[in-house]
Amino acid sequence: MKNFNIDQDKGRIEFIDTRFYATPNGGYVPSVTTILEAYPKDASYFKWLKEVGGDADAIRDEAGRRGSLVHELTERYDSGEEVSYVDEYGRPKYKMLEWSMFERYVDFSVTHQPKIEMIELHMVSKQLGYAGTLDRIMSIDGKRYLVDIKTSGSIYPSYWLQLAAYRNLLEVHGIFVDSVAILWLNSKTRTRGKKGDIQGIGWQFVSKDDTYKDLCLFDNTFELWKAINNDIKPKEFSYQLKHKK
Repeated sequence: MKNFNIDQDKGRIEFIDTRFYATPNGGYVPSVTTILEAYPKDASYFKWLKEVGGDADAIRDEAGRRGSLVHELTERYDSGEEVSYVDEYGRPKYKMLEWSMFERYVDFSVTHQPKIEMIELHMVSKQLGYAGTLDRIMSIDGKRYLVDIKTSGSIYPSYWLQLAAYRNLLEVHGIFVDSVAILWLNSKTRTRGKKGDIQGIGWQFVSKDDTYKDLCLFDNTFELWKAINNDIKPKEFSYQLKHKK
């Protein structure tokens, strides 16, 4: 999501903290992923933190960069753009891991022919008090899914809370889905699975129809987040649109 606005009248480029979304009336609400920072970490997280030591921030930032890039590639592909691994001089534009995850998305798309209804949908609700960007709404074999694309090493429990909150955002706006799903592009699957499975080599489509319990957990996490961040406000700053010496 673009985190700045060009105001021609003021002659300024105004930035907003990407953890928050602006509401139509000029206020701000936190993103779902920001709220989920208050969700408790399990033992495996602290074990990982101990193993990587001082490299934790660099590993996290690289994973975030990779995830954003893969999302961008899939968005361009679903928008009908031709996406190339090499530039006009034949030089690779992406790391092989990034491209392999994109290839898995293409494999999913070609194999199951999902009908893409919405891409990168920004949803804000003052009523709920939060917002988020939804990766896809798509239909497969007549079933409508809210899909989040993940490139992480595991499917973490908080992902289902995230999708439950996104589904809640959709329903407040009068949009309904049959199920939520994670399209995991970094799985350990080696086959296309059994009949009825939606998976391939290195990717897996994992769905869930009932998100009630996950939404309850998200609501509780939101209450915890508000208790911890009662006075938090988005960081704002701006640049001049023009300069002359």
